[in-house]
Amino acid sequence: MSKKQRAFLKWAGGKFKLVDALADYLPRGERLVEPFVGAGSVFLNTDYPSYLLCDINQDLINLYQIVQRRPQAYIDAAKALFVAEMNDKEAYYRIRDGFNRSKDPFTRSVYFLYLNRHGFNGLCRYNRKGGFNVPFGSYKKPYFPEQEIWAFSEKAQKAEFRCIGYEEAFGMTRLGDVIYCDPPYAPLSTTASFTTYVGAGFSLDDQALLARKSRHTALDRGIPVLISNHDIPLTRELYHGARLGKIQVQRNISQNGGGRNKVDELMALYDKAYYLEEEPAGVESPIESRVG
Repeated sequence: MSKKQRAFLKWAGGKFKLVDALADYLPRGERLVEPFVGAGSVFLNTDYPSYLLCDINQDLINLYQIVQRRPQAYIDAAKALFVAEMNDKEAYYRIRDGFNRSKDPFTRSVYFLYLNRHGFNGLCRYNRKGGFNVPFGSYKKPYFPEQEIWAFSEKAQKAEFRCIGYEEAFGMTRLGDVIYCDPPYAPLSTTASFTTYVGAGFSLDDQALLARKSRHTALDRGIPVLISNHDIPLTRELYHGARLGKIQVQRNISQNGGGRNKVDELMALYDKAYYLEEEPAGVESPIESRVG
């Protein structure tokens, strides 16, 4: 079995640790479509002929397009910031301010990696005015992911990157595609209401709309859709009609590792083929690997 490929970005909710288990749920297809690509661990560790990778974060998509087309120029510019004198609170806030002031995609992409690796827990967060506002992370020696950037660039030759929302991404799909959705996760607290909870701009209404869109895409258009989310009663209700599976993953929720624990994740697969079987919808069972 080939070694797993790490993404070059640190990413909250990244799928690197569960990509092997997750791949067992993905059907075969001509193209994998990811409406919420994030750091791209699923893209990097699957083997589809082509990919359509989407995200509403313009900085992320610009970065991926630059790494796809100009990896050496990007590495040279970004690596210059990964020196001892730049691993400093004053330097960090100077770069963060420069990032927020710049309109140049290349400059912002170079700064984005610096902020990702030097900022607190690799978070990606913006204020209401669109300003990046993650505080300094105070790491001893932030890692410069040169080999990971090269690996991403090489694999990206099979990919198209688009800065669009999930609905538009679904609209670009065609027969032969497989869709994998990794949306901002539903809240673990079941007391949160549809009107008060908003996580990363993705409300519980959005969760329900995504589930409905996925169900109709599988049934009406014959395009299978896999969604991952927290395994809680709410998501099991949202994904009624899907074939459900459960896997565990270790989440990093603190800097020192003391707050790391295992939480169950739900895999919900909408696939027209399963509706032709006699097994009732929503039954939890292992799903055979279909990735060639």
